[in-house]
Amino acid sequence: MISNQILQNTIEGLKAIARVDFCVMDTDGKEAASTMTELSGYGSEAAEFANSLADSQEIRGCQYFKIFDEQQLEYVLIAEGTGEDAYTVGKIAAFQIQNLLVAYKERFDKDNFIKNLLLDNLLLIDIYSRAKKLHIQTDVKRVAMIIETADSKDNNVLEIMRTFLGGSSKDFVTAVDENDVIVVKDLSEMDSSRDMMRDIEKSAVAMESFLAKEGMKAIRVAYGTVVKEIKEVSRSFKEAKMAMDVGKIFFDERNIIAYSELGIGRLIYQLPIPLCKMFIKEIFGDKGPDEFDEETLTTINKFFENSLNVSETSRQLFIHRNTLVYRLDKLQKSTGLDLRVFEDAITFRIALMVVKYMNYMESFEY
Repeated sequence: MISNQILQNTIEGLKAIARVDFCVMDTDGKEAASTMTELSGYGSEAAEFANSLADSQEIRGCQYFKIFDEQQLEYVLIAEGTGEDAYTVGKIAAFQIQNLLVAYKERFDKDNFIKNLLLDNLLLIDIYSRAKKLHIQTDVKRVAMIIETADSKDNNVLEIMRTFLGGSSKDFVTAVDENDVIVVKDLSEMDSSRDMMRDIEKSAVAMESFLAKEGMKAIRVAYGTVVKEIKEVSRSFKEAKMAMDVGKIFFDERNIIAYSELGIGRLIYQLPIPLCKMFIKEIFGDKGPDEFDEETLTTINKFFENSLNVSETSRQLFIHRNTLVYRLDKLQKSTGLDLRVFEDAITFRIALMVVKYMNYMESFEY
């Protein structure tokens, strides 16, 4: 069912072209849209006409037409005027609304199909049979992208994204909850993997920029891996969902994140909290790595950023090399881990990430 606003816009456009007033009513004679200033008596006449056998009829100086949706009567269109010209204009208007019904119903059906596809609510045989019925190609490369903003619940981000993609786009845009908008991007025109990744990244940046111009805040875009079959789109969506969640924990400074960039954060995100607490306690005892002072944490992070290079780290921290060595020795005494040793550095790095994950999950619970 198309909205009354769409019907109103349609008949206003038709009036501007044909200079004829129109009114669209439901089968009970209630107004759905109108350009007429006076509707007295039209409702009862429309209801009577709806119950008649005629598909069109001239009544009291107006042309009446029935509009069907798959042989089910949906609307009665009234075109003001008599004679052949008024009948022809009314017939054209009825044809236009009839096509609108078909187009919007097809979009609604596709939207439902994509939602159920993303949520794994379809059997394999249903995926291919429904895709064929809706004229959706099944062997096209696609990727699922999730867009989230701080304003998702208060603004119509879904409609904004549909405007951004345009009506002729091969991409699908939908929402499965009130927080996120999902775009299933068509990559059929891309030949190489490099071209695909470049196109995805370019699209993500364009989406973020477009939403920012529309006044959206705290925009984040996450995407999964490219899939070759329509049955695998749900996997790309789950990957994008994980990328969105993990990105908030370990890549909070980035607005765009790919599933392929999550690294070890993807594994940590799937660990149960009790196991994480056990891991931290076994390594550090009662003092966790998040309890170190700011200077120590800055030194550790900079040391990791420079791939355990003492000289480069000391230069970037604007301290003497011996000062950095002293700090690392002090850290070794308190934790038993020497960050200059690769295995100890890995253990410490993972511990920092585990603590960050635990803190995020605890704040999320509250």
